[in-house]
Amino acid sequence: MPSSTSSDVITVHGIKNCDTVKKALKWLDEKHIKYEFRDYKKSGADAAVLETACRKFGWEKVVNRQGMTWRKLSEADKSAITDDESAITLMHSNTSVIKRPIITKSNDLQSKNILLGFDTKEYESYFKKEKI
Repeated sequence: MPSSTSSDVITVHGIKNCDTVKKALKWLDEKHIKYEFRDYKKSGADAAVLETACRKFGWEKVVNRQGMTWRKLSEADKSAITDDESAITLMHSNTSVIKRPIITKSNDLQSKNILLGFDTKEYESYFKKEKI
């Protein structure tokens, strides 16, 4: 159910063929929650979104260190990621290493308006509270 004319536009940031992104999109569709989708493979990652996500969750959670992309990095590349700045540089150059999806609301990048990953209970609580 892409796109919305509401002032509270939900944007789902991720990769279309990612299983976790698919679950999140399916959940949003089932709840009739309108959203826009930003595909990292087509338009890259938004620096402001990554910065906000790192501030709220810590770069250690925003970088998907459980994923295959991270595991394929050399030990030297992994050890070079020591803070938000180095993590964001990595995520810009290799969007597959970003934990997905990241969900933002209304381009309002306050920490309270951002979700990371997909968790049914967290989504239910967030969207109920936000009344979207």
